[in-house]
This record gives sequence, structure tokens and C-alpha cells, in this order.
Amino acid sequence: MTTIDQTAFASLEAEERLLNPVLKDKTTKPGRFGFRGTLAVKLAQIIAGEKRPPDLAADQVMAVALEGQPDIAFFTAFLLSFEEIVPLTELMGEKFSAEGIYFLWCDNYPKKAKIKIGAATLYIFPIIESMVYNETLELLRIDKNDVKKLDVAGKLDYIFDTAKKEFNGAKFEEITLEQGLERMGPVRNKNEGRPV
Repeated sequence: MTTIDQTAFASLEAEERLLNPVLKDKTTKPGRFGFRGTLAVKLAQIIAGEKRPPDLAADQVMAVALEGQPDIAFFTAFLLSFEEIVPLTELMGEKFSAEGIYFLWCDNYPKKAKIKIGAATLYIFPIIESMVYNETLELLRIDKNDVKKLDVAGKLDYIFDTAKKEFNGAKFEEITLEQGLERMGPVRNKNEGRPV
């Protein structure tokens, strides 16, 4: 049975960065561990022993790591701003590898692109719906009926397996980090319009 300490999630778990988990467990396939929830990218300072929400987080994360492997095999998440790629990739370091599949849905980036940071290629998407899960299903042409009877771990396995078989980012425009930072739009206030 695969446990978190046998995977690339181990250090993130030790630093208490894997928050609000819908899933943080082995998946339905042997040797895999899955996470769905929030990744704390920048931790808040603990004041008087009180933990606070992270200063920066990647939301709606869906990720898979393989037992005994140093990298995360699949990762998709929502970022409020394209520029958050910088602290995210600094945190992840070699956990993002040449072999992994990484989708980032950026609220303020206008079109599909790919960017190479270290050994990893990150695929950038504008987010049209508000849910990374729905966007990922649409990207991979997965019919919701094919996954609706699966549990959370089963859905994650199905998405990861489909991404490995079907996703091809060859036609995506390759950009530099600098180009992306120039092209990104203004950062939306995610609290705007919320009742007080």
C-alpha cells in the first residue's frame, strides 16, 4: 500500500502545505498517491501559536505522485495570476520534472501557451469556467458520464491516465517567463462582490 511518505508529496506534507484535502490517499491504481485540495505556496507567519491561511496558495489542485519517484507525475491547479508560477516552481523545484504533466489555469492569462522552467514544461491555460476539474475534463475530452460513478481517487486516476495517453502540447506556443509576465492581464480581486 502506497503511503504519502513514499512519494514526492512527503516534504510538502511535512511542511503542512497540503491543505483542505478532498483526497490525500492512495488512489485506485497500485503505486500511486493522489491529492486534491489546496497547496500552500507561501506559508503565513505563525503568530502567538496561531496558524493562519497561506499568504499564497494554488487552489483546486489535482495531483498524482508515484511510489519511490522524486517527482510529481501529474499536477493541475488554479492560479489567480500568471506571476504566481515563479513562487510555485521555486517551491516545487525538481518535483516538476521533464516526465511530468503540468497544467496551470491562470485567471489573468489570455491564451494557451507552454513554458519551460528547469526540466519541466508547464502548460498554461486561461480559465473560462471557474472549476479546474471541469476545464481539465474538457481539455482531455473526457465525458462526465464516464467518470461520474467513480470515487474521487478513481476520477483522479482516470484523468491522469487520459492525460498520459491523449494530451499533446506540441502545437502550444512556447513562451519565456518574461513574455508571460508582459502579456498577463491585471490581477482580479477575488473578494470583489462577496457579501460582507
